[in-house]
Amino acid sequence: MSKKILRGLLLPLLVLLAWQLVTAKGVFSAYLLPTPMQVWEAFGELWASGLLLQHLFVSLRRVFLGFTISCCLAVPLGILCGQSRRFDSYCWLLLEFLRHVPPLAAVPLIILWAGIGEASKLTIIVLASFFPLFLNTYSGIHNCDKRLLEVGQTLGFTLREQIMRIRIPAALTSIVVGMQLALGYSWRALIGAELIAASAGIGYLILDAEEMSRPDVVIVGMLAIGIIGTAIDCIFLLLMRRVFPWQQGWQR
Repeated sequence: MSKKILRGLLLPLLVLLAWQLVTAKGVFSAYLLPTPMQVWEAFGELWASGLLLQHLFVSLRRVFLGFTISCCLAVPLGILCGQSRRFDSYCWLLLEFLRHVPPLAAVPLIILWAGIGEASKLTIIVLASFFPLFLNTYSGIHNCDKRLLEVGQTLGFTLREQIMRIRIPAALTSIVVGMQLALGYSWRALIGAELIAASAGIGYLILDAEEMSRPDVVIVGMLAIGIIGTAIDCIFLLLMRRVFPWQQGWQR
């Protein structure tokens, strides 16, 4: 095990130790803060019954579908706005307005338009993950090195060739960083998405546990979100390093 991993585990272990000491001293009641052992037992129950995996699968499906939709919308729009100042001038005001509206503020309207099915949940995830990817794509395309563009003009590249051979490769790092951020925002928006009359998903599991006064299950759900989110991020970076091995800026 590398020194970096060992150092990274030090703080969580200290937090776990402090948690155990606080609960052992009875600083908080078990109703407010269960002991680590109670949380572990709740995890065992959920794992043995298969409920945890079932809810995680539903949530992961929603997150990846919403993330895919965001990629299909944000990357092309970011390229268009970054390449064309005229197109950008038409879009920037509406996009700036939407960027500053929290997705949860639009929940009532989303329910009216999309109902309480999967469409409304996906809309919340897309709204949360769209702008990190769009802004990074736009920045990478817009801030392309002018010298590279001059070389393309010297070689007689058409506009399409300039975009495909110069701007997009130059913006690749920014686009990948935007995808990483969008994936994280998709996962973070999960609870808000599953507030909308969900009957499955890790967010539903947490809300149901809160109504049933099961803080141990709530903590299991929170830990599952954090662990799975970290794993998704690591897998994404590993995949990007495999696909683009010459890029060293994605090391964690």
